[in-house]
Amino acid sequence: MSFTIPSLDESDARLVAALLQDRLNALTDLHLTLKHVHWNVVGPHFIAVHQMLDPQVDAVRLMADALAERIAALGSEPIGTPGALVRARSWDDYSINRAGAIEHLAALNLVYDGIITDHRDAIDETEDPDPVTQDMLIGQSAQLEQFQWFIRAHLERSSGDLISEGATTERTAAQSVPDRPVKKTAKKSAKKAR
Repeated sequence: MSFTIPSLDESDARLVAALLQDRLNALTDLHLTLKHVHWNVVGPHFIAVHQMLDPQVDAVRLMADALAERIAALGSEPIGTPGALVRARSWDDYSINRAGAIEHLAALNLVYDGIITDHRDAIDETEDPDPVTQDMLIGQSAQLEQFQWFIRAHLERSSGDLISEGATTERTAAQSVPDRPVKKTAKKSAKKAR
């Protein structure tokens, strides 16, 4: 590190840059995951979810870019290569491929849980050394939390709980989605036609 932000201690700048690199990895992974879901969502809610995800992809890409630029401003090098991301991450690839919209949203809810929790941890860790970075993370967290709310609105029952409540993996979250009445109705109609 040959320079950093004026009045920011070099060791603090390294710490903040490392925190931001982790967040950059997470957001890069998130926008790729959201696009993956966008391509692989099917079912009666297809168009609503398909169209809801593209603005999230775009916004998350901008968040990642802002973090990379902040890392550079701190005097460090943002690393954005796929191999480096995979080596550095502490999470597995998104585990759902072609699936119904609600199944994907149940899994994405867990993805957002992890992203938001880790962003909030980074907010706490940047409070003393770099309030400018903290402010950036706070703004991003607000937007990420809104995106999760959009997703949860599809998963919420009238009682206020989520259909995927208690799921701890993407697969169990997707599997917690009840069968759609459309399928049952189609079977009943076929029986009546005989």
